Amino acid sequence: MSAAINLDGALAVFFVESRDLLAGMEQGLQALAGETDAREQLNAIFRAAHTIKGSAGIFGLADIVHFTHAVETFLTQARDGGLALAAPALATLLDCHDHLNDLIDKAEGGEAVDDAARAAGEALIGALSRLSGGASQPAGRDGAPSGRADKAHEPHEAGARDAPGADSPADAVDAAGDTVAAATWHISVRFAPAVLRNGMDPAGIIRYLGTLGELVHIVGLPDAMPDAETMDPRDCHIGFEIDLDTDADKRTIEDAFEFVRDDCQLHILPPHSRIADYVALIAGQDDGPGRLGEILVAAGALTPKELAQAMEMQRRSQPPGERPLGEILVAEQRVAQPVVDAALQRQKSERLRHAGEGFVRVQADKLDKLINLVSELVIAGASANLTARSRRDAVLQEATSSIVSLVGDIRDSALQLRMVQIGETFNRFNRVVRDVCKELGKEVELVVTGGETELDKSVVEKIGDPLMHLVRNAIDHGIETGEARLARGKPARGRLELKAYHDSGCIVIEVLDDGNGLDGARIRAKAVERGLLAPEQALADDELARLIFEPGFSTAQIVSNISGRGVGMDVVKRNIEALRGSVEVKSSPGAGSRFVIRLPLTLAIIDGFLVGVGHSQYVVPLDLVVECIEVDSDDYRRRGVINLRGEVLPCMRLRDLFAIPEREPARASAVVVRCAGRKTGIVVDRLLGELQTVIKPLGKLLGCSSGISGSTILGSGEVGLILDVPALIRSCTAGSESEPGTPPRQRREGESRAAGQHACAGMAAS
Repeated sequence: MSAAINLDGALAVFFVESRDLLAGMEQGLQALAGETDAREQLNAIFRAAHTIKGSAGIFGLADIVHFTHAVETFLTQARDGGLALAAPALATLLDCHDHLNDLIDKAEGGEAVDDAARAAGEALIGALSRLSGGASQPAGRDGAPSGRADKAHEPHEAGARDAPGADSPADAVDAAGDTVAAATWHISVRFAPAVLRNGMDPAGIIRYLGTLGELVHIVGLPDAMPDAETMDPRDCHIGFEIDLDTDADKRTIEDAFEFVRDDCQLHILPPHSRIADYVALIAGQDDGPGRLGEILVAAGALTPKELAQAMEMQRRSQPPGERPLGEILVAEQRVAQPVVDAALQRQKSERLRHAGEGFVRVQADKLDKLINLVSELVIAGASANLTARSRRDAVLQEATSSIVSLVGDIRDSALQLRMVQIGETFNRFNRVVRDVCKELGKEVELVVTGGETELDKSVVEKIGDPLMHLVRNAIDHGIETGEARLARGKPARGRLELKAYHDSGCIVIEVLDDGNGLDGARIRAKAVERGLLAPEQALADDELARLIFEPGFSTAQIVSNISGRGVGMDVVKRNIEALRGSVEVKSSPGAGSRFVIRLPLTLAIIDGFLVGVGHSQYVVPLDLVVECIEVDSDDYRRRGVINLRGEVLPCMRLRDLFAIPEREPARASAVVVRCAGRKTGIVVDRLLGELQTVIKPLGKLLGCSSGISGSTILGSGEVGLILDVPALIRSCTAGSESEPGTPPRQRREGESRAAGQHACAGMAAS
């Protein structure tokens, strides 16, 4: 039974890791479409497919293994066979990615792969086979990456080393530039003139090489022979190109030149079969060395003396140490390029593995449980602190204050565990933009800014669908076709930008495009047609633009599978407001549109500022509070605004908003808040100080109430309502909804909100 449990746990980990690998695979394919570092991206895509195939084989997922094997073979040809990945190939690989994702979904759900799914997979395998029909077959699936660094020489024709005029060890390299053409070791040696006078006989060294194996071919090259008038017969002026067939390793061959190592230039190139052995040895190293040279020496592809010489050359380079060691080894023909690539990949894998040792994968439900426990700890700490104050025990107050401080630190650390970068969500839209553009025949560039901005994982999971609709809508409705853009003096390629940043304790996400912008006349006509707006009613541009969030509202003339059915923008607004956020739209005719989404950083715990009105208590998010001031109630009632050091500050009274019947004191206070660049005062009866606020959702009865974003349990056990400051600021700056000329629809909404606010006030008073 325990073995089955362990297997089930491992299978669950496989599904999670496979999805991470598929996400990286998709990003790599998108990067290949952008022609960025094709070699590294191909390696990453290949590793993802290879890992999924191997893990699926462990669990007996034959369909996944079979399909991934075909994808892996195609990628191997792309890496090792030089197969060009044009647009059709990339499109097919993206389809393979989607099919593999479907297979994993079926496996996770315990579903069998039906005939339709198998037929789709075989069709994709056939497409890959047709695309690779003209490519050379790979030598092995575990071979080295085929990308080659810039070489210090031009490739020579195969067989050039047999010519008497051959004068370079590079002649042993074939037309591909990265493998030895022959199946033998090739030794290129140039002796120093003084070698004979030092008592060494080059011919004796060559005879010793014959004892290690068979001397297949020897060419003596008098390339350093001086003129007869200046030649010294005691000097050596002959170099040799030698083909040696032996089972000895590179170090044994090098040892043959031990006594003349300082009096010669020596290059030892392995046979092609040995290159594959080196690559396999490097790939199979476990917990091996971390430096490039050490990896190559451990595999036998490089000798310690060759490494020392290469490092000396690196030190002499200008600027010192800047030239990569791998580049030097390839240029000096010490190591073949595929072997260096394999060692670099091994080095990178070791770094990633050691970096990953600092991470622990935790199930989301366990993390949520921890946050809930911390939330209850915050409430308990506040209750203990309140009790200590009521008893006026200094020692007890000091102890509870320390506990509250530690609970605050625990709270911050726990919330950081759920923080993720929004860039992971943004990167998913590369594929969306590509597919929609392909369907609509448009060219759009997606620009991502602020991808490192962090917010709560629960918010990230819920914001994906609203962003998806905004992105698709911007491409379909906003950005024009290439011909239309050129006619308007714009670049043929449109621009769509996703931007994220922090502002006043919130995260702001913007979706911007440089397209048509909103058509105000068409929006007005549609609003009048649907009875949302009176024909004679005048609205500001921002108010007119907000009508697109009405349910069923659409100005599209053609209904497509992308948009035009009037379903979406109202859902976008509803989903964002469910996250205690807001969405605004700004548009310039002919210049594009800008959707601004404001969201809280977390949905669990915040720092709040507690205020009181009558017997009710409310919480203002502390990040939005600028300052607190005292105001005269009678003066505020007469003017409706506050003079804040010469600045006219619009204000709102919570007593009026929530219809609180208790008598208002003569002197009140105003909490000055700022959000989205707007500053407003909230007039309250009492200021009760800061507190850690655990956010509790409102019930279904009060969930739609405007101006209230949630509730919390205070240290006294009472319920406090959390104010939705952005919504309050919008209502304050928009003015009264009962003014003459207000559209009937908006007036009805104002009445329904007032009813909801009265209900909230009743709950707080109780």
